[in-house]
Amino acid sequence: MTAIDDIMGRLIALHPKRIDLSLDRMRRLLDSLDHPEQKLPPAIHVAGTNGKGSTVAFMRAILEAAGKRVHVYTSPELVRLNERYRLGARTGGILVSDDELAGALLECEAANRQAPITIFEITTAAGFLLFSRNPADFLLLEVGLGGRLDATNVVAHPAASAITPISLDHTEYLGETLALVGAEKAGILKADTPGIIAAQAGEAMRAIKQCAQQVGAPVRVQNEDWSVTVDGGRLTYQDDNDLLDLPAPKLLGRHQFDNAGLAIATLRAVGIDLPHRAYEVGLSNAEWPARMQRISHGRLLSMVPDGTEIWLDGGHNPAGGKAIAATLADLEERVSKPLIIIVGLLRTKDLDGFLRHFVGLSSHIVAVAVPSREECWSPAEIVTAARKQNFSAIACTDLESALSKAKNFKTESAPRILITGSLHLVGRALALNGTPPN
Repeated sequence: MTAIDDIMGRLIALHPKRIDLSLDRMRRLLDSLDHPEQKLPPAIHVAGTNGKGSTVAFMRAILEAAGKRVHVYTSPELVRLNERYRLGARTGGILVSDDELAGALLECEAANRQAPITIFEITTAAGFLLFSRNPADFLLLEVGLGGRLDATNVVAHPAASAITPISLDHTEYLGETLALVGAEKAGILKADTPGIIAAQAGEAMRAIKQCAQQVGAPVRVQNEDWSVTVDGGRLTYQDDNDLLDLPAPKLLGRHQFDNAGLAIATLRAVGIDLPHRAYEVGLSNAEWPARMQRISHGRLLSMVPDGTEIWLDGGHNPAGGKAIAATLADLEERVSKPLIIIVGLLRTKDLDGFLRHFVGLSSHIVAVAVPSREECWSPAEIVTAARKQNFSAIACTDLESALSKAKNFKTESAPRILITGSLHLVGRALALNGTPPN
């Protein structure tokens, strides 16, 4: 157990709930820390249901291609807590060191004085300390959950606010309609600060625009003020001022064209003068672990038959499942392989809604529990749900046995294996493979 593990063990015990949406505890702690959130580089705040991390990854890659120093805050981590904190450097960002992170967490623990606070709140405060003490040109700040009452929403004057596509997720906290969820996400919009909005369902868009009007936030909306199209495999971005002809994103999937477009629109709304080459290099270089990530080396490949492909995607709601399925269909058009899906899902997620997008793409489901999370669908429950949708399904206790059992499905050639359903499960795969994000 590391020093960070010891500290986190104490911090988790400070509040009985992992999630308790409020800004009061956060403001109290930041006041004790002399308000590091007021000493940050210009922040670009990103909320939404799906695509937040990819949008941040595109913005980071574009800015770094232009020689900018960029801090990045994202969550959750896949393997190590350090992944949440990337500190800007002239040669590209680096994850915070164990010593720096432990120091920031200890400082927050001391300032908090054993008062109740959630683990996300206090680890976000540690991020503000780190980002305020290291010079950078920008901070890319991803919302943890929702927006209005998210711990990151104490940043009062961001340079811009971006909202990625919204769907129903975390309904127990955000509401059971797209209008309610949209209003919560739109809580990051600020007066006189540009809000850049991805294409949304009508109900969500109406809620976002209403919130923007109430706070006086000017918005730029996809397909109204800017657009993205795919032409000959390339990305064409257009707004009132310009048209950019750019390479396809390195990140796979049609949805990544839209995420890249949102990143471009956001940077342009901030008013940053970036060379065309920065956009080209950024789209070509952007990486985001566990989003249609193919395993090219490591231990996992030694656990499956020769010729087997292994892919990871942490999509965990129906909208995420739809995007994954569409990307798999594109892969099938290029290289046809039998598909086996290893899936584990938290109980708060729509299991039936997630699985239905893979009907017709795969016949085989291997169900596992999500590592270290008791509140997940049991493998037996996943098997029952999968069989109702006519999948051939088996249950396994863990990822290692799932990879082994996948061999039991008789396929005409070496298969394509997708590990999906939870970032915690995909993180376990990366740790098992020996290739954690860096």
